[in-house]
Amino acid sequence: MDWSFLRLGWRTLWRDMRAGSLRLLVVAVTLAVAALCAVGFFSDRLQRGLQRDALQLLGGDAVVVSDNPTPAAFAERARALGLRSVTSISFATMARADDAQGGASKLVALKSVEPGYPLRGSLRVVAQEGGPERSTREIPARGTVWVDAALLEALGLRLGDALLLGDARFRITHTIAFEPDRGAGFINFAPRAMIAAADLPATGLVQPASRLTYRFAVAGPPAAVRNFVRWAEAALKQPGVRGVRLETLETGRPEMRQTLERADKFLNLVALLAALLSAVAVALAARSFAAAHLDTAALLRVLGQSQRSIAGAYCMEFALLGLFASGLGVALGYAVHLGFVQLLAGLVESGLPAPSWWPVAFGLGMGLTLLLAFGLPPVLQLAQVPPLRVLRRDVGGLRPASLGVLGVGTLGFAALLLAVGRDLKLGLIAVGGFAGAVLLFAVLGWGAVRLLRAWVRTATAPRWWILAVRQLAARPAYTVVQISSLAVGLLALVLLVLLRTDLISSWRQATPPDAPNRFVINILPEQAQAFRARLHAAGVRQYDWYPMVRGRLVAINGQPVGSDSFTEDRARQLVEREFNLSYTSRLPAHNVLVAGRWVAQEAGAISVEEGLAKTLGLQLGDRLRFDMAGVQNEARITSVRKVDWSSMRANFFVLYPLDQLEGVAATYLAAFRAPALAGLDNALVREFPNITAVDLSQTLGQVQRVLDQVIAAVEFLFVFTLAAGLVVLFAAVSATREERAREFAILRALGASARLLRAVQRAELLGVGLLAGLLASVAALAVGWALAHYVFDFAWTAPVWVPLAGALAGALLALAAGWWSLREVLRRPVMETLRRAVE
Repeated sequence: MDWSFLRLGWRTLWRDMRAGSLRLLVVAVTLAVAALCAVGFFSDRLQRGLQRDALQLLGGDAVVVSDNPTPAAFAERARALGLRSVTSISFATMARADDAQGGASKLVALKSVEPGYPLRGSLRVVAQEGGPERSTREIPARGTVWVDAALLEALGLRLGDALLLGDARFRITHTIAFEPDRGAGFINFAPRAMIAAADLPATGLVQPASRLTYRFAVAGPPAAVRNFVRWAEAALKQPGVRGVRLETLETGRPEMRQTLERADKFLNLVALLAALLSAVAVALAARSFAAAHLDTAALLRVLGQSQRSIAGAYCMEFALLGLFASGLGVALGYAVHLGFVQLLAGLVESGLPAPSWWPVAFGLGMGLTLLLAFGLPPVLQLAQVPPLRVLRRDVGGLRPASLGVLGVGTLGFAALLLAVGRDLKLGLIAVGGFAGAVLLFAVLGWGAVRLLRAWVRTATAPRWWILAVRQLAARPAYTVVQISSLAVGLLALVLLVLLRTDLISSWRQATPPDAPNRFVINILPEQAQAFRARLHAAGVRQYDWYPMVRGRLVAINGQPVGSDSFTEDRARQLVEREFNLSYTSRLPAHNVLVAGRWVAQEAGAISVEEGLAKTLGLQLGDRLRFDMAGVQNEARITSVRKVDWSSMRANFFVLYPLDQLEGVAATYLAAFRAPALAGLDNALVREFPNITAVDLSQTLGQVQRVLDQVIAAVEFLFVFTLAAGLVVLFAAVSATREERAREFAILRALGASARLLRAVQRAELLGVGLLAGLLASVAALAVGWALAHYVFDFAWTAPVWVPLAGALAGALLALAAGWWSLREVLRRPVMETLRRAVE
């Protein structure tokens, strides 16, 4: 077998690299791989870090949560597998100060812990007022209690004072700065009081009817933990097992889940846009490369090289080029991801683990696929150039690429992009939207060329305008390709601008900085007027105010329901618990109606949250019966609402569209943004001692910090996609540079002035850019709306100014790219251009 094509491929690669004819291809592939690898490296390390920190958030490798003492079988199984285990018990109770210190009381989340707690992570505590935080694996000593600093403030106590819990008296020795497995249950927002498990019986707080939460945590070798988890999951599905569940990272930190999911989608979207743009740039640059090498290929045929040898040489050249550009992109992506690590510091508790080799392999594979799928098809035509082209320049030109070759390459590339997105909707909208846009741009571009040719009146139009139109109409295929390419590049740029401004603004509004940071519950009806007046006096003008009723779902469409009625764990948990129900005649502004109708004051109607309806299999028209403290109430589902649980607003699974729900006892809930006035929380508790005030400032601040960090990372990656878009513009404009040079040389030989030709060039570029910008802006609005609605799950209204601004920006960018790419066309001597054309 003749291996001479390897040597030929290496020599042509070296020559073309030195000549600069591969520069655009290298830049396009490098940018795509760098963007994808930057996100890939960071996502890989972040996921590995979150999995590691999830053990700290849980307090163990796996946790069994139950309403009653953990079944003995779970503890026996853990011991049999050699796992360490601890049990903690949490419940709400009242804590009070000694009478000598005022006797104030406060609802607390009491937690008893055993030696060895926590199995993963550590507590951070403060042992003296104003002292430093320190990590500890110890637990409170007998007769002592550790508390949140907020409890000391609320009760007017200090370290060393006494705290009364039930029948027992404890000495406060530490304040808790951080508790790894605290979770996000509503009661856990109350101040924490932590004691040793051995002290719990002395309090007398645990009675037969007490509502307790038992957490049985295990830790040990990964294989043993996986064995325990599989066994526990099977045990939970056995008949008669109720009120027991396994806890995961998703259930442990629900307030962060949607923010991190959206962050991942935003980063993947920007990387997808960079890859799509680079594919267009590679296709355009490869075609220009092939057009410039037609004569070289013909000369090789004259010198005796076979078609197989020439095809092998160019395959070798592009494979080596792909490896070089991909390797460069992987290195650049790794450097960029280090910037992500700095921008997003704090998403995990400690340093991120080292990345795996998967992003490297994926980046190399993506770069080679990109180059071979979109760059090689036109280049392989060089092997078919006839030797006769040495004498006749009109033979052996490039043909449109084979649909089969392009189809296979495009499908492979699209599959890789869908894998990158890790979200089917995101991938389909991005890839499908761009594919559909390309077809639309081509059809509309062809129609525009035909319309322009028919519309121009040669008798009255300026000469530069007539020549520009003839230039466009003389090669309609090239014009359509140029319009489509420019439009695709501008589509991504406009979409990025919308992503950078409007979409990110909508994301911020989903959890705005001024969201409520105080939730107050258990406000009695007779206190409602005085409480609202107190808020008004404190300067609080806007707040959520809802009645709240506790109710248990007992029947669906007349059929009694219980945990045995469902197989899914989430559904079984929902029917075992009490719901917080509410009623209001006005649909909350932060709820979106997705099905049915909201009719104010409609009797016998309810509106349910979309997630609840999916979990329980509910539909419009179903009848639900709730038991509200012994009062049975049945109503029909007339609407379904979408609720954004990350909005930090007051939200409910079930709402009655009424101003008053007769026959049931209700308390009120208030959610508001606390003013800067110090001591408001204590004043409210003193004036209304039965209420429970929950401070969400820390949680809201954490969500906002993560949001700001992620947006900074998106903007950081934005630069790469912006560069890819500019490469596409440059490649699209320069694709017909030699053809323009020959045409302008002929016109100059016939007497056309340089001033006239500059006007023709500017008119052509401005016209193509204007049309491409307009088409791209309209398509970007459609793709942006689909992404906001179906992927990121927030409301977004398309700005009306985008098409006009996009058209103007397209014209200016095309003119700038054309000036940079074609500036030497008008400077080149006429004889040199014509000599090149006949050589």
